[in-house]
Amino acid sequence: MWRRLAAPAAVLGAVVGAFAYVGTVDPNEPGHYPACPLLSVTGLYCPGCGGLRSAHAFVHGEPAVALQANAPAVVGYLLFAVVWTVWTVRAARGLPVRFEARPAHLWAFGAVLAVFTVVRNLPFGAWLHP
Repeated sequence: MWRRLAAPAAVLGAVVGAFAYVGTVDPNEPGHYPACPLLSVTGLYCPGCGGLRSAHAFVHGEPAVALQANAPAVVGYLLFAVVWTVWTVRAARGLPVRFEARPAHLWAFGAVLAVFTVVRNLPFGAWLHP
């Protein structure tokens, strides 16, 4: 059973390590992380802008701040937790693990990110700025 759980454990270790680093090294302090290239060149917020600040707030138990910094990222954190749990339980039971995203799901995901990106760059979407 331990061999079946090696991959989920490794992935969880990497994610916990990344969140621990972002939780320790504050992205709100200048000079710790590189600036977003799209924001630097065009002045437009990409769908990932605010993701590090969102993760930092999430680690520190500030869900409202995390949502304001980057709401899709918070949804991604929660989705990762669900998918990882299903993966781990199925692996522990010796069941096959297959996650297949249908084209409709990928298109919906892309559409949500596109709408989020456009809205956060319009004047009435200023509340979505990181």
